Amino acid sequence: MTTQEDIASVAAQLAGLTKTVERMSDQLTHVPPGRVSQQERADTQEDRINIAARELAEVSERLQAAANALRQTLER
Repeated sequence: MTTQEDIASVAAQLAGLTKTVERMSDQLTHVPPGRVSQQERADTQEDRINIAARELAEVSERLQAAANALRQTLER
C-alpha cells in the first residue's frame, strides 16, 4: 500500500468514526425520557463513549503511522 493509499484509508476510517459518533449522539438524544431510567441511559452513554474512544485511538494510531510514513517519504 502506498503512502497516499494509507492516508486515504485512514481518512476514510476517521470519516466513518465521525459518522458513528454522530449516530450514537442522535440515538442518545432521541430516547424518550420515560422509556429508560436515568441510570440505564448513563450506562448506555458510557458504553458508547468507551467504544468510540477505542475506535478513535485506533484511527489516531493509524493516522500517526501514515504521517510518519509521509515524513519519511518526503525526507528522501
